[in-house]
Amino acid sequence: MDTLRVALIGYGTGGAVFHAPLISAAPELDLAAVVTANPDRRANVQNRYPDTEILEHPDSVWTGGYDLVVVTTPNRLHVPLARAALDAGLPVVVDKPIAPTAAEARSLAGGPLVVPFHNRRWDGDFRTVARLCSSGALGRVLRFESRFTRWRPQIKPGWKETADPAAAGGVLYDLGSHLIDQAIALFGPPTAEVYAEVDVRRADAEAADDAFVALTHANGVRSHLWMSAISADLGPRFRVLGDEAAYTTYGLDGQEAQLRDGLTPGDPGFGVTPPEAYGLLGTPGSTRPHATEHGRYQDFYPAVAAAIRGEAPPPVTLDEAVTGLEVIEAALPRVGRAGP
Repeated sequence: MDTLRVALIGYGTGGAVFHAPLISAAPELDLAAVVTANPDRRANVQNRYPDTEILEHPDSVWTGGYDLVVVTTPNRLHVPLARAALDAGLPVVVDKPIAPTAAEARSLAGGPLVVPFHNRRWDGDFRTVARLCSSGALGRVLRFESRFTRWRPQIKPGWKETADPAAAGGVLYDLGSHLIDQAIALFGPPTAEVYAEVDVRRADAEAADDAFVALTHANGVRSHLWMSAISADLGPRFRVLGDEAAYTTYGLDGQEAQLRDGLTPGDPGFGVTPPEAYGLLGTPGSTRPHATEHGRYQDFYPAVAAAIRGEAPPPVTLDEAVTGLEVIEAALPRVGRAGP
């Protein structure tokens, strides 16, 4: 079948590091246009993707004959741009979080396909956790611990650090969107009240920068999720406890760093975790390194193309993103400034 012509709206970190390289790596897709008015970003697009048209405004997209729109802009623009695409009859991929509220996300249902971009389902370490859980290697999973923490005591100015609810800033929307989505993908929606500790820790911060969320799933698994910009010790990325074994791993999946360095999924070693970074599987006094699954960010867009053509379900559903936003909204009323 003919390749699908894609219009990418936004060329900041999300567009330049993630979406454009992954779209270009998918044989089913053609990066036909990028929307950015920034001169430096326009020059980058022209240099890296010389056959891609550069547009100054999203309005040029709706009647441009494209087959898919990808929205990767500041969060407050996700819903308006997605709605404009849907009104034009175009399927859309929307970066996380898809909306500031679950209600706004639900408002996108009922028309063309909407696919949230939750790329960290294709992290190598998460794929390893999913394989271990489904194979029974851990026995019955009791507790799922997941951390996405950073040491950034100095605030980086920008919309992600504002307290404006419309901006959907702070660690719950940024890092928490990934952790909550991964827990839901593994074990299903929470079945009890969400417990959360959400704080503003840094002296000049406005948005939440340190959080913990606890979920209970229908199968009895408890998910404990940490996200922070002020973590002086990063802790294990995953610690999964079963009644027969545990799996623990440190460090982040390497695909983001590789993409930032200019590598693409076609380059040797992309998505591969070296043996010295493997996690440990076993019980106290009897653990062994367990090979990490390859990271597969490049699988997302071919799956989107298959969904558009009616050949398969979408790789991430709008309902799943709505559930994640419901968890975030349940946690947000607990936010407060912590300290003396």
